[in-house]
Amino acid sequence: MPSQSARLNALPPYVFVAISERIRQLEADGIPVVRLDIGNPDMPPPSAVIESLADSARQPYNHGYSGYRGTASFREEVAQYYKTRFNVTINPETQVLPVIGSKEGIVNLSLAYLDRGDLALVPSISYPAYSLGAQLAGADVHWIPTNVTTNYLPDTSSIPVDVARRSKLFWVNYPNNPTGATTDLAFYHDVLDYCMANDILLVSDNPYVEVTFDGYIAPSLLEVPSAADHTVEFISFSKSYNMAGWRLGAAVGSPKALKTLLQIKSNMDSGHFKSIYDAGITALETPQSWIESRNRIYQRRRDKVIAALPEIGLEAATPKGSLYIWAKVLQGDANTYIEHALTEAHVTFAPGAAYGPDGEGFIRISLGVEDNQLNLAINNLKSWYAKA
Repeated sequence: MPSQSARLNALPPYVFVAISERIRQLEADGIPVVRLDIGNPDMPPPSAVIESLADSARQPYNHGYSGYRGTASFREEVAQYYKTRFNVTINPETQVLPVIGSKEGIVNLSLAYLDRGDLALVPSISYPAYSLGAQLAGADVHWIPTNVTTNYLPDTSSIPVDVARRSKLFWVNYPNNPTGATTDLAFYHDVLDYCMANDILLVSDNPYVEVTFDGYIAPSLLEVPSAADHTVEFISFSKSYNMAGWRLGAAVGSPKALKTLLQIKSNMDSGHFKSIYDAGITALETPQSWIESRNRIYQRRRDKVIAALPEIGLEAATPKGSLYIWAKVLQGDANTYIEHALTEAHVTFAPGAAYGPDGEGFIRISLGVEDNQLNLAINNLKSWYAKA
């Protein structure tokens, strides 16, 4: 067989692939493992979404190609969602582009804009796809320091002038994965001003916009005046509507940027199954009461985990959004903690270092696990740590 590409060799192993292999080995030995590492919602989508998929799939005319830009009805529903949820007017013909999950859109946007010698501006604790997309494109990453002292918000004043000149993309993500940090429109105003002054495309990855707690309501970058013409925002159905396996999302914003993204996508994929779009329309019409009820379950789990942290050697701020708790390991290094938690308590965590250079010493805990399993994980961890 020929050797694999240098591009692939340069990529680090994807963290969840390595974790899954460790779990497979343990389970082969008859040891069940509770997964608190992966953000995979354990609850189903709204029942109306499943019924919509089934009804649409029964139609014989829905099984052909749906087109590179998806269906007009889906794009129109996304535009209506932005109007209803954020009071933002979006042109469904030029400012909405479906993606096969936001991860696909993130990487393809990087391929669409970045060349060798270019830079992507990426927070030093962030979802790995932002940096991996740049690496796949042959570009470089400039890590913007983000940590507890910056409230996990990137400070544009820390970016050198020569770095700004080479930069094409600036990634933000709030509510944040992995830290659970949140923000407001003032932050988006400031970052957009910086990007427009330096001819950088600002990209907001916003998959957790509907996963919030304690009365917090997450904003959209596109609420900033003129942002819809100069930025891209990704929304995802994975976390908002518990549809992670359906792989549905949308890129919304700058017509020029979406046209550029479409050039890549039309050479990479042929759109989604039409019935997925139909189900997505139903999801976007989900009553707010369903979202609030689902979030109360996550909030209850959040509170349970936060209360248990002192007994398992961790500490964390209480997040107001996302599906995660970002916890600091109080003794020893995080990798050792994770290894012992796996082998002795049979619980997995995501290592903070997988999310960037400032993630060392932290772990990410997912709330996407059903209550009995979460209780088991907490009890196992307490028993293990008490003996450690």
